[in-house]
Amino acid sequence: MFSGSIPALVTPFDASGGFAEKAFRDLVDWQIAEGSAALVPCGTTGEAATMPKDEHFRVVRTCVDQANGRVLVLAGAGSNDTRVAIDNIKAAKEAGADAALMVPPYYNRPNQDGIFRHFEAVVGACDLPIVLYNVPGRTVTDIAVETIGRLAHAFPTIVGIKDATGALARVSAQRAAAGADFCQLSGNDDTALGFMAMGGKGCVSVTANVAPRLCADFQAACATGDYARALALQDTLYPLHHALFTDASPGPVKYAMTRVRPGFPETLRLPMTWPGEASRKAVDAALDHAGLI
Repeated sequence: MFSGSIPALVTPFDASGGFAEKAFRDLVDWQIAEGSAALVPCGTTGEAATMPKDEHFRVVRTCVDQANGRVLVLAGAGSNDTRVAIDNIKAAKEAGADAALMVPPYYNRPNQDGIFRHFEAVVGACDLPIVLYNVPGRTVTDIAVETIGRLAHAFPTIVGIKDATGALARVSAQRAAAGADFCQLSGNDDTALGFMAMGGKGCVSVTANVAPRLCADFQAACATGDYARALALQDTLYPLHHALFTDASPGPVKYAMTRVRPGFPETLRLPMTWPGEASRKAVDAALDHAGLI
């Protein structure tokens, strides 16, 4: 269902902290024109944790409306409360999203049976396709390979996973557990080359916010088996992959957006803050290395 370069979109906020809709619509158009294969509004990079529900799904609706069927929209919709997760996936479907990106319950730290039952309840309440999002560095909860396989075989609407574990061997383990048709998307730009070589289908990317064409070209090279070209693009992009996490995300990527798209809103919502000087210098150097400034 999903493949290629899929930016985890930043959410522009105006100086008063409100959703900057025009800037967001312009961002969606630019991403599509530059070759992004799908869009993720209201993920971690989109500062979804700071959004009340009405605003969250206003952003999703805006993304769907502006994309206008040109690319798929994978809406962030997870929660650590199963009842809220059900409400969220219903809201994502109502907003017109093509699928929902859903983390396992964070903070609560359920066991694997609790994770399974959480998604069982969500699937039972709504038929919108789900892409699991395994990011234990943020959620603390890890969806075990065996649980991924169990979910994939039990529920056809669970179509794939965004794997941000950074453990490349899991790509093969998950193929064995969930099947070759289960869509695996890298959640880490820096290891996407190895992820793709091991059977991945694409990347939900932070870097694609600021380098959409290069990221799309990288994914296209991987998809056609041109790993020499993919390696050259990896070398071009790697300093940027690194620099965008030299301070708390999405601070560095929002700073980078102002460098490649002058006039892009600078606002972040507390507790996120503007990146420090060292991070900004690293971003500038990486953008220059990639030929983006």
